[in-house]
Amino acid sequence: MDNSLSLNKFISDTGYCSKREADQLIVAGRVLLNGQIAVLGNRYAPGDEVVVDGSLMTAAKKEKLIYIALNKPAGITTTAERHIKGNIIDFVNHPKRIFPVGRLDKDSEGLILLTNDGDIVNRVLRAGNQHEKEYIVRVNKPVTADFIKTMSEGLPILGTTTLPCKVQMMGRQTFRIVLIQGLNRQIRRMCEFLGYKVVSLQRIRIMHIKLDKLATGKWRYLSEMEIMTLKSSVEKSLPDQKRPLPAGQKFRAKKITGAAKEGKETQYKKEDKSKPKTGQPRSSSFKEFRKRGKRR
Repeated sequence: MDNSLSLNKFISDTGYCSKREADQLIVAGRVLLNGQIAVLGNRYAPGDEVVVDGSLMTAAKKEKLIYIALNKPAGITTTAERHIKGNIIDFVNHPKRIFPVGRLDKDSEGLILLTNDGDIVNRVLRAGNQHEKEYIVRVNKPVTADFIKTMSEGLPILGTTTLPCKVQMMGRQTFRIVLIQGLNRQIRRMCEFLGYKVVSLQRIRIMHIKLDKLATGKWRYLSEMEIMTLKSSVEKSLPDQKRPLPAGQKFRAKKITGAAKEGKETQYKKEDKSKPKTGQPRSSSFKEFRKRGKRR
């Protein structure tokens, strides 16, 4: 019987990092398998020697799995890399080796999960655009009805268009947003596209797990019910798949200033370099831009 397992899973099972992070370490040449630089696809067999950044990895022993909800303060970096100052692992200072599930920007605060369960981390990370994450955001000027509507419909950032999402005005400069995807600094980039700057950003919910009254900088263990629901929610998660871009194209977007800077109803247009410039003026309507993209 073959008792081997993939090298990235072996590293993940030790609690050192997630499988995805293990792949990154392997690609970077920071993993040795029996004295040789490991490559993606290598497998671990009992008796093999695995060294990561000079540290010998030992096969994981059966230990109690822990699941933590942390109210991360701004300024803490969501990484398991201990050499990075202000990393989340040193901040929590848990006696067991744990690592974060997903990420939360250094400048952001709020709910993030940590665990020593490598399997649940992998399932959550590869679940793709399926699970809700809720945020409270404060921006630098008054939020308008046009801002709320345009944010909810999706915006062009990072060479794609964000998926439709739930957005609700909460105050003069505050709104609530529920995402089902996690692009890099997504909310901040969306706001910047509309001429706004994020002043504060707090995540208050991940799926069914809520921040509630957990104080900033404090953490708690998930309840048995929360753990059961979490496992059930990601049980059928599939490997990541690349999603086709809406309208089947990549583009760069350009802001129109003026009204946007005043916090008034805004208009946006596409910076289209695929066609030669003509003397005909283009419509600056964001809706018209979306219609043109769909007709192509």
